[in-house]
Amino acid sequence: MRVLPGLTIAMSIAPTQEEVAETGGLLAPEVPWVTIVWNDPVNLMSYVTWVFQTYFGYKRSKAERLMLDVHEKGRAVVSNGPRESMERDAEALQGYGLWATFEKDE
Repeated sequence: MRVLPGLTIAMSIAPTQEEVAETGGLLAPEVPWVTIVWNDPVNLMSYVTWVFQTYFGYKRSKAERLMLDVHEKGRAVVSNGPRESMERDAEALQGYGLWATFEKDE
């Protein structure tokens, strides 16, 4: 997995000692994960739209909206779900040459 400079990705799913202490040993259900695509100076907006349509099967309007979020806001959440699925999505998007990461949804 390619990691962007300056970004930290938490890879452990085990609770930290602080999380266990805060909850008294009781853990909340697994928080969903998200895949994020980050803006980059390389890929054309039309290409990013095409990737979202091709990989996720999004309609053109949704793919364009997400692409504009990436372009204007610097990032967009493009999918959410279990950690394994988000890891797979991030890796696939990296295969298309996009800067993508995954993290727990807040």
